This record gives sequence, structure tokens and C-alpha cells, in this order.
Amino acid sequence: MPAKPVEPVTFMFTDDGSVPNNPRLPFLVYRGAIDLAGTPDPEDAIEDAFRTNGWGEMWRNGIYHYVHFHSMIHEGMGIARGRARVRFGGSKGEELDLGKGDVAVLPAGTGHQCLWASPDLVVIGTYPRGGRYDLCRGSKAEHARAVETIPGVPLPGSDPVFGKDGPLTRLWR
Repeated sequence: MPAKPVEPVTFMFTDDGSVPNNPRLPFLVYRGAIDLAGTPDPEDAIEDAFRTNGWGEMWRNGIYHYVHFHSMIHEGMGIARGRARVRFGGSKGEELDLGKGDVAVLPAGTGHQCLWASPDLVVIGTYPRGGRYDLCRGSKAEHARAVETIPGVPLPGSDPVFGKDGPLTRLWR
């Protein structure tokens, strides 16, 4: 279940020549956004929060150990179990530690790469309605195409944790 509304930490990343990042929307990290204390199935709790708030397509896994980004869709990641150190934003980005209950929201184009993960790491990934999934690794052709497609990715109608009145809807407008 979502904790009381949390103001996210925001980051703006610049284009590093391989990873375009997003020139107008901030990357968001909600620390302890989903209260998983006493929850027997934290994966279900995070999926329920995302689904309730209009973010539908989901996956359960870790985070790839290579730099990648999505140029045609935004992405949310909730940590259900374990911890991870992730570089967001490509070579000019930030290394962040994420733990149970944290949620990261990546605007289209935001690079991400797992640098370290505890053996029990389980991440719930989600995408808003609108947009189309793709996986880009930063080739010159992918970068050039992404710079063109990122501005046209539709904004989500809600925050994946706090719904229509959540911080994302204010920060991404």
C-alpha cells in the first residue's frame, strides 16, 4: 500500500552522446513510497499500487547490467525485495542506492544500468498507458532516433504511486 504522499527527489540529466535522457521531464525517486512492512507478498503490493494508479503493463525481474533506455515510453520501477546500486542518466548521471519500497520513475530516454544488486533483488517494472516499449543501448542510430521520438511520448495521466493528484502530475506538466 502506498505510504503517505512523499515528495520525490528529482534529477535532470544531460545527453551524454549515447544516452539522450529527457530534456524536459525530471527523473523521480520516491524514497519509501510504498509501505511494505508486514506485507507477505511485496511484489503483489507494488503491482496493486501501480495498477490502481493507471500504470498497467508490468514485469518482475532485476535491472539489466548494461546501459539502456526506452525512447518511446516512460517507465516506473518499484523495489519489492533487496537492494541495488543503479546508475541513472548514463555517463553524466548519478549512482543511486535503491531499497525495499523505493520507486523510481524514468521519463522516456533516461539511461539506467544496475551496478550491483543483492541476491534477493526483485524489481516490479511498469509502464503507463500510451507509448510503445523499445530497448535502446545507445548506438548512434538509436540515439538519433530517440532524440526525435522522446518529445512525442505522451505524458501519463497519473502518478504510479499516488494517482491523479500525485507529484508526477505536477512535476511533469
